[in-house]
Amino acid sequence: MRELNQTVTAALLDPILARDPAGPRITFYDDATGARIELSAVTLANWAAKTANMIRDEFGLAPGARATVLLPAHWQTAAVLLGCWWAGVEVVPQPDDEAELALVTADRIDDVAQIAEVAALSLDPFGAPVRDLPVGITDYATSVRAHGDQFRPGGAGAALDGMSVAEVLDAARESAARQGFTAEDRVLSTAGWNTPTELVDGLLAVYAAGASLVQIANPDPAAQDRRVDTERVTRTRA
Repeated sequence: MRELNQTVTAALLDPILARDPAGPRITFYDDATGARIELSAVTLANWAAKTANMIRDEFGLAPGARATVLLPAHWQTAAVLLGCWWAGVEVVPQPDDEAELALVTADRIDDVAQIAEVAALSLDPFGAPVRDLPVGITDYATSVRAHGDQFRPGGAGAALDGMSVAEVLDAARESAARQGFTAEDRVLSTAGWNTPTELVDGLLAVYAAGASLVQIANPDPAAQDRRVDTERVTRTRA
């Protein structure tokens, strides 16, 4: 039986943290810049906790609130999504008039002008802030560091674009089974996370299986075979 206040983040990360806290959980490449960032389960959970604390303490969102998330597939996006769900906040992957917070790249600030609170992400590999932000826009990289890396959830509302926590977890587990993911897999993906289906298939299904993700932005086809070998990839999805 699921706990009434279970969050997507706790359901996915708790088993991984118990089994393999130090192993790589997301390895991010940007082939356009040559960046490579790798986070263990513990480090990813710490970033998610900082984000959840920021959402609750700085922006004042309670479980059941809605947040628009307009971010590409990236390790920081994983932290943002897991932080939203840990705080019990529903993720909406498009501009939404009912959202209380938007987390976006700087080039999409105008798309969320109607949302009261906006945090912008540079997605810089070293966590550099966004420069020259308009007044009233929060810089995620600067703000999130001030918050604690432990979080105690206080409840959960809907999770993803109207789907409940239970529905999201069921969809993630069904997707993991359909794609054949296991806890021993290293999954290489170049797919985006722009829709609920893409998020479930490309991110949540990996963690529902207890697997590890190698996510590549701006993929260079010439580098893929070498990367499969060096990252010990066992499954590849476009």
